[in-house]
Amino acid sequence: MSEPVESIPGAPDAGVLFICDHASNHVPAEYGNLGLPAAQFERHIAFDIGAAAATRHLAARFGAPAVLSCFSRLLIDANRGGDDPTLVMRLSDGAIIPGNATIDEAGIDERRRRFWGPYRQAVGAALDAMLAHGPAPAIVSLHSFTPVWRGFVRPWQMAVLWDSDSRLAAPLIETLRAGAISVGDNEPYDGALEGDTLYEHGTRRGLAHVLVEFRQDLVGESRGVEEWANRLGDALAPVLARPQAHMISYHDSRVARRNWG
Repeated sequence: MSEPVESIPGAPDAGVLFICDHASNHVPAEYGNLGLPAAQFERHIAFDIGAAAATRHLAARFGAPAVLSCFSRLLIDANRGGDDPTLVMRLSDGAIIPGNATIDEAGIDERRRRFWGPYRQAVGAALDAMLAHGPAPAIVSLHSFTPVWRGFVRPWQMAVLWDSDSRLAAPLIETLRAGAISVGDNEPYDGALEGDTLYEHGTRRGLAHVLVEFRQDLVGESRGVEEWANRLGDALAPVLARPQAHMISYHDSRVARRNWG
């Protein structure tokens, strides 16, 4: 079996850890592609298109560590809480997943142990190492979203998702919009998901964190990945330079959110 996690080394005092929950469409051979045709693994249901390449690009630019999953979200979703009912999907965007249709709790436990757990542990270990050697790191999670969902053409080029801590989200949204980028503020998804990767490693540790999504038609090829990762990097650099990005805090920033609009 291939390793379930890819850890990219970086400076422990870089001040930021990049993570990618849905980096890969890989399913180990013993799972038989979960009974799906190969074409389904090129779709968004299997992984976040462009997100892994953008993560590697940004980690190199900032000289920062990164942690990426090495298994498909169809096998088990690295971003979901361990007891989330959608941790192993039986149906995704109209596709029935035969290999998941009759999975029992023992089967889910095995996937937690082999894939989900090692990924979460790797993120935690990377943060522990950074906390031991440098300023409190911010966490930036990279994802991507489909251009059209159920007939709705999504107008955003990027999305910034967050829950109760706006230390990164608020200035990042402002900076991106100042660069004439159409940004969804908790659109097309809400960043409040208890038990997700950022809740576990950001909210519970008091570390500044944000989830950024690229629209998939913009990052489907290497040229687009480079362009949009650079645009995000240009906006992130001044935001990460702010002291509050590296302070451990349990302040509920919903009040701050109302103040900046």
